[in-house]
Amino acid sequence: MPRALTDNGRVELRLRPEDKATLTRAASLKRLDLTGYILGAALPKAEADIAEAERLTLSERDSLRVLALLENPPAAPDRLVRAAKAGFTLP
Repeated sequence: MPRALTDNGRVELRLRPEDKATLTRAASLKRLDLTGYILGAALPKAEADIAEAERLTLSERDSLRVLALLENPPAAPDRLVRAAKAGFTLP
């Protein structure tokens, strides 16, 4: 179960001793501390994963449909028009 997030910016990572030794050796070869080495590898991957999750890719057919709807939107349903005229707002 994940631990509660704290505001101090610390992250704990449990590693096997041989994995830590590998990371430490690689970091020293790049003349980085262990934190800098791990962040240098992990942050670009995290940013790419977020960008991929937030991006929507449409097929050509769907893109054309969206553009057509933007240029010629359908008429608002009567129920929506009545709600707008009555001043209805969402909570």
